[in-house]
Amino acid sequence: MGKRPQGALTGLGLASQSNRGPHSLTTRCMEARLLTFRRLGASAVSGPMFGRDELMKLFEKAGAVRHGHFELSSGLHSGTYVQCALVLQYPRFAEKLGQALAALFSDARIDAVVSPALGGVIIGQEVARALPSHGDVLGGGVPAMFVERDAGGVMCLRRGFTLKPDTHVLVVEDVWTTGGSTQEAISVVEEAGGRVVAAGALIDRSGGKIEFPVESNALIELLIESYEPDDCPLCRQGTVAVKPGSRYARSAS
Repeated sequence: MGKRPQGALTGLGLASQSNRGPHSLTTRCMEARLLTFRRLGASAVSGPMFGRDELMKLFEKAGAVRHGHFELSSGLHSGTYVQCALVLQYPRFAEKLGQALAALFSDARIDAVVSPALGGVIIGQEVARALPSHGDVLGGGVPAMFVERDAGGVMCLRRGFTLKPDTHVLVVEDVWTTGGSTQEAISVVEEAGGRVVAAGALIDRSGGKIEFPVESNALIELLIESYEPDDCPLCRQGTVAVKPGSRYARSAS
């Protein structure tokens, strides 16, 4: 498989619309939604509006789209990997992306943002920063928490994070492939007494196949092929599947 330049987006197939249901949004309608809020004088998220092209330029600048042979956190294999950490490492880019994602939920009451660690932590913080706060007693804004795995591999709230009953929660992730981490986070929030009102991600690479029990919006949809390990053409070529962010690799069968 020929290696394309890092950051190249040719052939990724940006989707023009979502098929996750009537409540789903993409960058195609984000500008219209924000303009409506501003005309109505609603408490929309302040800050600039971003189109799809501008959002993708941030990823291009950071070299956040990689090509090779990867084993995703879902266990699926793919020839393309979007490493959001490479764009989120730049505070100004992270701030812009947080504002853009928060804008998709600016008509909802959100008391807290919860993200699955590790990938969702930074973008969750930036989304929370951009959201309008309701009844902020401490003056610190909308709190940003994260769920993480314990020693037994079970996702849970740790580090003293707590949710009051009926806390309205937005679950935020960096990338959706199967949506497994977001679904786990939703379950943790509900078990803790919170109420998940929506879920959001920077990128949906599932092809719009994911169905969550709440409103779900992603900034960008990328049509990127992924494969079960037993049906991976890259493995059949004899290349090694690398786990992004890890020093370890698994040999092809």
